[in-house]
Amino acid sequence: MAVVNQYKFYGVTLTTTDETTMFGASSPLATETYIIKSFRVTNNTGNTPTITIKNNAFAIENAKSLSANASVEILTLPLIVEGDTLLKVTMSSSDSVTIGISYLNIKKEVTT
Repeated sequence: MAVVNQYKFYGVTLTTTDETTMFGASSPLATETYIIKSFRVTNNTGNTPTITIKNNAFAIENAKSLSANASVEILTLPLIVEGDTLLKVTMSSSDSVTIGISYLNIKKEVTT
């Protein structure tokens, strides 16, 4: 079994207050380990919602206020997320927020 490192980007626009899974059970990354280098959130409105980010049940950010019409980098250090872990985001309001995640996927590849 060989290990192949792949640099990736994942982007999504949220307009809901429902808890949203970024990477998880239905994702191709469900069984992989990945290192998130950047978790950038852009508030596309004049409102000031809050964002909560969880790695399974552990809060990475809890009710962080987002400035109106501005972007913020959530991480100051890389975040390691192991397979079978759910990375979830919840917004306090249904304002339009864009999330961009840059990460390194440490993919296990079977070779014969």
